[in-house]
Amino acid sequence: MIQFVPTPIGNRADITLRALDVLREADIIACEDTRHSRPLLKHYEIDKPLISLHDHNEARRLPELIAKAQEGVEIAVISDAGMPLISDPGYRLIQACLENEVPYTVLPGPSAVLTALAGSGFPCHSFSFDGFLSVKKGKRRKALEAAIASNKTSLFFESPHRIASTLEILTSINPELPVCVARELSKKFETYHRGSASTLWEYFKQHPAKGEIVLLLDTSGV
Repeated sequence: MIQFVPTPIGNRADITLRALDVLREADIIACEDTRHSRPLLKHYEIDKPLISLHDHNEARRLPELIAKAQEGVEIAVISDAGMPLISDPGYRLIQACLENEVPYTVLPGPSAVLTALAGSGFPCHSFSFDGFLSVKKGKRRKALEAAIASNKTSLFFESPHRIASTLEILTSINPELPVCVARELSKKFETYHRGSASTLWEYFKQHPAKGEIVLLLDTSGV
C-alpha cells in the first residue's frame, strides 16, 4: 500500500491524527526533501527510513517504490508542506500505481489553496487553481488575463520576489480588480492583504514581501 499524506503548511499542530498513525506505521517514508521533513517527524517522535522523492528523481524512483509496495512494504509519501501532488511530486507515482494495480489512498489534510480561498473572503462557489505563475512576464500576463476572463475566483502560487511585478501586470490590465495576497498561512506572521490591484502594487513596492504566497483574484464582478 502507498499512502499519500498531507503535512502542515506551517503550524505543526495542524497534522491529523490519521496522518500521524500512517507515518508511524509506515515501513518507509518518501519525502520531497528529507532534510525538510526530518524536523517534523522528529517533533512527533517518528523514526523511519526516509528516501527522497522529488520532481527530478520521481521517474527514476518509480520501479523501486512500486516493487516494494508489491512486496507488501507500507510506504507513506509526503511533500514539504500540504497535499502531495498539488504543485508537488506524486503524480507520476499515482499513475504507476494505477498501471501496476498497486493499492493506494490519499489522506485529507492541510492545503494552502483551500485555506487561502476560505480566508480571502472572495467567492468560494466557483474557483480555479493554476499552480505557480511563470517567471516570464509574457506568459504571466497571458495567465492573468485568462484568469480575469474566467469570471470566478482564481488562485496562483507566487514567489515573494515576483509579487510586486505580478501586481504591476494586474494593475496594467485592470487597476480596480479585487486582489488578495495571502502570505505565510497558518504561521506566526500570517497576513491577508486585500484591495485593488493598484493599491496592493503600491503597498508591495514599499514593503517587499517575504514568505510563501497565494495570490487570489476576484473576477466575479468583471
